[in-house]
Amino acid sequence: MTFTPVLDQYERPLQDLRISIIDKCNFRCSYCMPAEVFGEDYAFLPEEKLLSFLEIERIVRLFTKLGVKKLRLTGGEPLMRKDVHLLIRRLAAIEGIEDIALTTNGVFLVKEAKRLKDAGLQRVNISLDALNETIFQRMNGRNVKPKVVLKGIDAAIKAGLDIKINMVVKKGVNDSEVLNMASYFKDRQIPLRFIEFMDVGQTNGWDFSKVVTKKELIHRVSSLGELEPVGKEYLGEVATKYQYKGTNVQVGFISSVSDTFCGSCTRARISADGTLYTCLFAEKGHSIVEFLRSEVSDEFILSTVKAIWNKRTDRYSELRTEESAKKRKKIEMSYIGG
Repeated sequence: MTFTPVLDQYERPLQDLRISIIDKCNFRCSYCMPAEVFGEDYAFLPEEKLLSFLEIERIVRLFTKLGVKKLRLTGGEPLMRKDVHLLIRRLAAIEGIEDIALTTNGVFLVKEAKRLKDAGLQRVNISLDALNETIFQRMNGRNVKPKVVLKGIDAAIKAGLDIKINMVVKKGVNDSEVLNMASYFKDRQIPLRFIEFMDVGQTNGWDFSKVVTKKELIHRVSSLGELEPVGKEYLGEVATKYQYKGTNVQVGFISSVSDTFCGSCTRARISADGTLYTCLFAEKGHSIVEFLRSEVSDEFILSTVKAIWNKRTDRYSELRTEESAKKRKKIEMSYIGG
């Protein structure tokens, strides 16, 4: 297919689209949806406010005309949305889409993995922040045991999905699990990504004293075996990847705090209610749903999105200070997707 590449002010192309399909989650992870804020009476979006599958399909078809090749479905917990496999089937049929992935906490994969794969899903990133039961329950805020997620991982592998494990590391909370996690997934030959605790949103209590930096994480993990750098596979890849020498087992490190990756960011994000954001740390977005639910043409929406991206100057992580991180009013991760 032919498309018109669209570049921002730093000549970064629009290639990746992350779509949050629901703002609800069955976990209350402290770095994303702390239970003291997202309580039992928290008002999540009503169903009519969520983008429909037909609207999501239209968005993706339009964004492919601007150069988007990679899709990731996020939440909240995306598998809390009914019939996600039907959405995957629609998206997999769109010309120009080369890769469809989904980020999940893994709880529903035992039931959903096979039909997601059959529908056209290629990859899942599964969040698991500890193998120690007590620590993991403290992290997820719902007393869910790690064995539940491990069963989801097994189901994803059995279904033939490519998988990666994501671990957000908070100093003094779960950093004691770094080597336990690294050793376990090295033995299982499953790629693991360590993620620095980031200042996304307003409610997760971030400060730099709680960050375990990429440099420190690499130092710890290298005690399991010498690490060899692995080159990036595509523009905009955020993980710094290594493999254990003498193996093809990878481990990666995602650092938005100590070693930023803004310079090659090619991602746009759509929230569950149809708002376009050009940065994970955005303060505000641009409503797309109002166009989808009116009589405006595809050409009008395309020109609007192109103009938004053309004006994009986001490089928050490169400019962040601890003080500015606390003052900036950022959109919650659970709303915008990770």
